[in-house]
Amino acid sequence: MPLISLRAQALWALCVADPGVKVAATHALFEAWQEGRTRLNTAEHLTPAPSASLPGRPKQPVLVPPVDVPQRSPFTPPGLAMLLHAVTHIEFNAINLALDAVWRFPGMPVGFYADWLRVAHEEAIHFDLLRTHLQSLGHDYGDFAAHGSLWEMCVRTQGDVTARMALVPRTLEARGLDATPPMQARLRKVGTPAALRAVEILDVILRDEIGHVAVGNRWYGWLCAQQGIEPLSHYRRLAREHAAPRLKPPFNDAARLAAGFSPSELAELAQPSA
Repeated sequence: MPLISLRAQALWALCVADPGVKVAATHALFEAWQEGRTRLNTAEHLTPAPSASLPGRPKQPVLVPPVDVPQRSPFTPPGLAMLLHAVTHIEFNAINLALDAVWRFPGMPVGFYADWLRVAHEEAIHFDLLRTHLQSLGHDYGDFAAHGSLWEMCVRTQGDVTARMALVPRTLEARGLDATPPMQARLRKVGTPAALRAVEILDVILRDEIGHVAVGNRWYGWLCAQQGIEPLSHYRRLAREHAAPRLKPPFNDAARLAAGFSPSELAELAQPSA
């Protein structure tokens, strides 16, 4: 049986529109890698098929600007469903972001592709946990409007792996480390079984996301070292060039330190110029 091309199959999974099929394809590729049934050509330059949708996504949810995404109090059943849907959408995008890192950037060490494939696998687990919980409340992924900000940054950084590592995992995804504990605190106040189940799922996501941000930090540091670049000043330049959102406190310092940010870096990132 011929070996599966790891990066080409990651590109195929990225282009899959159906969320369930994308999740299954991501898990299958991870398992094939674990079992030695893949081949990895790190030098190969891949090109999506002209008909491919990048990324593959279902017709629903409708994507709108972030300010137009409706919000309701999680103290109501519809509001709780909307909150869960928003997090589910983030995790769907996170699968695509990780798969994109696997196929898009040639010439990286083997560990880079292995790391991002594992991240895609774990993001798919998160998506499934949230979607299943959303379905238990009588809703599904796609029922509410969402925004595409995460993927927009993916597009902006598609030509520069250093910018991608700087601005997606260690900026946008790291914001989740800060946002999750306050979200959990609010859900605990809601206190319903559905809200408390959401808290449990967010515990899993927060644990794994620390590792995902650490992957971004590790490869950003490696890339800067390879190029002889000072990481903090280069990060500031990349953030300006690609219009990254300014990081705002309060930060989850414990989670960020566990994810590889240094105390001095946290202080630097908290400055308005970051």
